[in-house]
Amino acid sequence: MAKKERSASNLELIGGALCLDFANTVSTRIEAERREYLTNYRELVAWSQHTQLLAMDDAQSLLHAAAHHPDGAAAVLARAIALRETLYRVFAAVAHAREPQDSDLAALNAVLQQALSRSKIQPSAGGFEWGWAVAGSDLDRMLWPIVRSATELLTSEDLGRVRQCARDGCDWLFVDASKNHNRRWCSMDVCGSRVKARRYYRRKKHAAPKS
Repeated sequence: MAKKERSASNLELIGGALCLDFANTVSTRIEAERREYLTNYRELVAWSQHTQLLAMDDAQSLLHAAAHHPDGAAAVLARAIALRETLYRVFAAVAHAREPQDSDLAALNAVLQQALSRSKIQPSAGGFEWGWAVAGSDLDRMLWPIVRSATELLTSEDLGRVRQCARDGCDWLFVDASKNHNRRWCSMDVCGSRVKARRYYRRKKHAAPKS
């Protein structure tokens, strides 16, 4: 059976944190090889539904609202892409033991303030939990939990386990939860197998011919 082509609705969720999965919604930052998965607001909603940020009814409601407010939906998409690139730069810096740029932290804090203004505490089965004060016109509601995920990761003990895929041409980010903390690939099935296959081909190509 042929493997489905990657899209916003079926992207691998291998980041280990919602914010990293969101940063991974573009194939690479190498311009010549770049493939954008969030090409329109509908794809942003599809990814949000794929990650269970949105239930089906919520997704349909947002698409209906976006159809009546296309300029607003386009503005949200632009903000989503800007947030994604900010998250990528911040966590790529962390993965390489560098300090994130002050401008990126400032941009993240600006979005965080907007998200916090819509957060609330609500009852749950075990006591209380974080929730969101959502209005039907909030086309950007899927961005709020992404920002909260980023702040939680930045202030957690897992921050030192943030890694970037070691395969040339892939810059996906992930939290290394392996036992020995030596995971190199975003996905062994994708990048790991490609690197191994390439190494095997090179060894075979340069092997001395049999007499």
